[in-house]
Amino acid sequence: MERLQKVIAHAGVASRRKAEELILEGKVKVNGKTEKELGTKVSGSDKIEVNGIQIERENKVYYLLYKPRGVISAVTDDKDRKVVTDFFPHIQERIYPVGRLDYDTSGLILLTNDGEFANLLTHPSYNIDKTYVARLKGIPPKFKLNELEKGIMLEDGKTAPAKVKTLKIEKKQDKAIVEITIHEGRNRQVKRMFEAIGYQVQKLKRERFAFLDLHGLNAGDSRELTPHEVKQLRALAETGNLL
Repeated sequence: MERLQKVIAHAGVASRRKAEELILEGKVKVNGKTEKELGTKVSGSDKIEVNGIQIERENKVYYLLYKPRGVISAVTDDKDRKVVTDFFPHIQERIYPVGRLDYDTSGLILLTNDGEFANLLTHPSYNIDKTYVARLKGIPPKFKLNELEKGIMLEDGKTAPAKVKTLKIEKKQDKAIVEITIHEGRNRQVKRMFEAIGYQVQKLKRERFAFLDLHGLNAGDSRELTPHEVKQLRALAETGNLL
């Protein structure tokens, strides 16, 4: 179920705000009945008319992108920087990113036009694992990494327990490669977690989202999710278990 004005906007009839105006003006019908409530939710089987013309809904699509560094996780940018949707010029549907990756963070990000699906995967109450690989300035000892595993206090509250392991130590360069898995999605969370134990992240990449990974992809490559993968992600978000 999605809000009526959102469905109208996604169909390309009008902007979200204009769609709200059309609803309030009594110009929208759902299953033949005029609907003036902005909070109304509709399903895929509902017939929606705007000014007497039935809208055509987009097919739901789901993509995985290996986002390069230096790309904005958005559909537009006021500074005219490259955005994730620039990698899909062949897609007619109006897709948008599920969550975000920082401008200077690379790795796996999903894009879709399915609002319900996106909400499921980003809602804080659903524990979807996200695994990152970080290159750190300095070599953190095990007891420092244990602080992250237990949860560490940040300015916006204590983090949930994380899974952390050191992949590689470069003593001559005084650097370490560390893998960390979290299921929260706070702004700059991984970088802030390492900063909280005294280590700067020099490079960050999201390697996995739930069971999805970047196998076979280079930076800038994308692929469509299979129907089974979409079902698996829904099941994981809703029940915590794979089908």
